Amino acid sequence: MKHCILAKWNETVTDKAALLAQVRALYAAADAIPGVCGVTVHPCCIDRPNRYDLMIVLDVDKEALPNWDASGLHHRWKDEYGGLLEKKAIFDYE
Repeated sequence: MKHCILAKWNETVTDKAALLAQVRALYAAADAIPGVCGVTVHPCCIDRPNRYDLMIVLDVDKEALPNWDASGLHHRWKDEYGGLLEKKAIFDYE
């Protein structure tokens, strides 16, 4: 399945390009988590206030979603970037 994380940075974020590079570096190791087969990080191509800034798409076995939730990478994302988010949305599909 695809596990999508849509993220909108808050007003404290002034360099979205730098954050994009950091997020890509962080998620580069995602496929080392059992059941995660790949990841893509997509920046938004339109800069408007009503748009999310980033979409992270994990290709993950449905049964392995708990592995993702418990992973150090997931906790690092939440701990280091959660305070920079105005909002986020999670969407899963097959």
